[in-house]
Amino acid sequence: MADNAEQAELWNGRLGKAWVNVEDYIDGMMAPLSTVALEAVNAKPSDRIIDIGCGCGTTSFSLGATGAAVWGVDISTAMIDRANEKDNAAGNVAFSVGDAASQQYTADHTVVFSRFGVMFFADSVKAFANIRSALVPGGRLVFLCWQPPAANPWLSIAGAALQPFQPADAPPLDPEAPGPFRFGVPEDTRKVLSSAGFANIAMQPVVKDLHLGDTIDEVMRFQSNVGPLSGLLETLDESRHAQATAAVRDAFAAKADSKGINLEAATWLVTATNG
Repeated sequence: MADNAEQAELWNGRLGKAWVNVEDYIDGMMAPLSTVALEAVNAKPSDRIIDIGCGCGTTSFSLGATGAAVWGVDISTAMIDRANEKDNAAGNVAFSVGDAASQQYTADHTVVFSRFGVMFFADSVKAFANIRSALVPGGRLVFLCWQPPAANPWLSIAGAALQPFQPADAPPLDPEAPGPFRFGVPEDTRKVLSSAGFANIAMQPVVKDLHLGDTIDEVMRFQSNVGPLSGLLETLDESRHAQATAAVRDAFAAKADSKGINLEAATWLVTATNG
C-alpha cells in the first residue's frame, strides 16, 4: 500500500504545530459546516465511531457527547497531544497517532466520520478500502470535503493574490493529488468510493458563509500559520515576504464590511455504506 510519508512529514512539522496555534480560530470558523456534518452522523450511545483526521479532537468530543464510543485518529503527533490534553471525564473518547490509510482496524465500528481529513491519501482507493474494513456490515461513512477552489473564495482569494509570487516553473495543480480539493469533483469521488467497495454513495452540497474574523488581523493570523501564505513564505526570499503578506492582506481587506470578513464556503457532505 502506498504510504503517506510526505503528509506525515508535513503534518508532523510546520503545519501540525501551526494548526494547534490557531485551533480555536479554526473551530469557530468551521462551526457552521461542522454542525451539518455532525448532525448527519446522528450518533447514538450504541455507536462505535472512528474520527479520521480528528486534529485536536473537537469533532471527536462532539460525537462523544452523545455517549458514543469515539476513536480519533490523526497523523499529527502535535494535534493528538493537544487532543489528549482536553477533559475526557466520560472516558469514551480515545486518540491515536496513526495513518488512517494503513491503520489496522477491527470490523466492529458503526460509523467512520471525517471533517476535511480524508483528502490527503497517497492512494485514495486503497485507503478507503482499508477504512471500510473497520465497519460492520451496513456501517456508515460520513465525511465533509471541499468543492473546487472556484466555489470557495475564502480559500482561493489568498491563492490568487499570491500567484505573482509563485515560481515560474511551478507545476499546475493536479486534481488527483493529495490536497484540500482532492474530492471536489463528484464523479471522481464516487469512482474512488465505489472502487473501494462502498455502496449507497450520496453527495449533498453544503454551502455556508464563514466568518473569517472581525478584523483583518484575525484573518492574517490564520493565513500566516495555515493558509497558502504560510507555505509560500518558506520558499520566498526574505525581501519578498512583506510584499506577499501585503498582497494577501489587501485581498481580504477588500472583502471586509461592517460585519467583518465573511466569505462563502462550498463543501460536499458525502455518505456511503459498507454494503
